[in-house]
Amino acid sequence: MRSAGRHGPDLPYDLLAGVVPCRKGWLVLRGKLIGATLHVEPPEVVAHFVEVLDHVPSYIVTAVATPIGLADRWSAGGRRCDREARLLLGWPRLGAIASPPGRRNLRGKKAVGDVTSRQLMARIAEIDGEMQPYRQRAVYSTHPELSFFQLNSERPLRRAKQSPAGRKERRALVARRMAGIERVLADEVAGVTRSQLLDAAATLWTARRIAAKSAARVPIAPQWDKTGLRMEYVR
Repeated sequence: MRSAGRHGPDLPYDLLAGVVPCRKGWLVLRGKLIGATLHVEPPEVVAHFVEVLDHVPSYIVTAVATPIGLADRWSAGGRRCDREARLLLGWPRLGAIASPPGRRNLRGKKAVGDVTSRQLMARIAEIDGEMQPYRQRAVYSTHPELSFFQLNSERPLRRAKQSPAGRKERRALVARRMAGIERVLADEVAGVTRSQLLDAAATLWTARRIAAKSAARVPIAPQWDKTGLRMEYVR
């Protein structure tokens, strides 16, 4: 799954990114992978996803918590990857997997179906406008709940992330696997919630799994949309 191409200078480390949509654009949590050690850097917010794509030096893996690859229109069950992700998570976390809007729905001004936030609709439209099939050699769609499921030894979490107990549960999981992440989670980032910081940490952890070629795809055999994009989650 690792990207063969990159731009920028030769470096003694590989650069990874976990990216989560937020109020002011995109929350980016990057990590320098040196051997088996991941050094997590302070989080930042960029206004546009193209800033992630054009970052110099380039990220060998970008894991982004946004759907990539869309059907023509929204449907109640969503794409096959959405349905299989819900089966994997099971109760009570299956409701975290929304059915994304279809590409035609993105032209409208209203939120559609499971995605009730116009802001999130705009983020999905933005990434859909930037993605091309070749970019999927380095940019992967993931979902924080799938990342936390993997962190939790493939068991669904017990509490919703919006609750204090849910945030505590998730914080303990990433702190156990990612050295120095507590410092990052203590940062105050304008326009970013504690839950989004936790999601970014889990997403970066998935980026590391992708770089190590140990990640799994949902579904195992993905579907492609009409533009040639894989419709899948990587965990």
